[in-house]
Amino acid sequence: MSKVKSFSVGNGDMFYIKHGSSNFSIIDCCLNDDNKENIVNELKDESQYKDISRFISTHPDEDHIKQLDYLDDNMPIINFYCVKNETTKKDETSGFKRYCKLRDSDKSYYLQRGCRRKWLNESDSERGGSGIHILWPNINNQYYKDALQIAKDGGSPNNISPIITYSISDGAIYQWMGDLETDFMENIKNDVSLSKVNILFAPHHGRDTGKVPKSMLDIMKPNIIIIGEAPSAELNYYQGYNTITQNSAGNIIFINDGNEIHIYVSNKNYSVDFLKNKNKSEYNYYLGTLEL
Repeated sequence: MSKVKSFSVGNGDMFYIKHGSSNFSIIDCCLNDDNKENIVNELKDESQYKDISRFISTHPDEDHIKQLDYLDDNMPIINFYCVKNETTKKDETSGFKRYCKLRDSDKSYYLQRGCRRKWLNESDSERGGSGIHILWPNINNQYYKDALQIAKDGGSPNNISPIITYSISDGAIYQWMGDLETDFMENIKNDVSLSKVNILFAPHHGRDTGKVPKSMLDIMKPNIIIIGEAPSAELNYYQGYNTITQNSAGNIIFINDGNEIHIYVSNKNYSVDFLKNKNKSEYNYYLGTLEL
């Protein structure tokens, strides 16, 4: 079994994957003085018996790298994954400064479509891969090059975000899209090879400005869309799809068990009507099970 957790960190993103292999992955960082100690302690506990640990940064906006320096100081990042970029910011936070230091160091590995690496997505006789694959960016795409230039010039780095999948053999498929914006996705949709996903984390925290185009959703056919913690007035609730809204659900844990995903949330009063009840109780509070 493996475990995916989406932390409720307010207007920001932070996830981890406790793989079924000897891998542990953290995706993005959004810490504050109230949550950072508890979150980092949990990350240490969950990863303590894993041989390979990595940090994947979708893009260097503050709500995805907040207090990255605290994480790195207390749980040193050995393998840092990001797209190759030269993002600049007028006001440099401690998290952004650490991002740049890691990005430009020999700890970094640059993500692009189809990249292969032990033990990101390749196995050997020593250990298995993590099941993480990169669908985007195509570094030769002009729209992507334009997004890199905007970020280099101090503009928004939203559209340099990669598209990342985590898949389990004969099991669940998860997808992250960072903070990609709707107009950008419309421009690149014919240059991305998408396929079926079970759990889709809505880009840009579920904002209407990051609504995934219908043509892409028709290919992915997500069983559940996770809507992030942007202000409610800015959210797109993806009518016609099964959704979990993190503003209301709190922390979300996904336990991958064969062809089932057992889902738990931290708000005991949150409920949905599209999951099966398998009477699970590993964590508080059991929301239900998605049968694949």
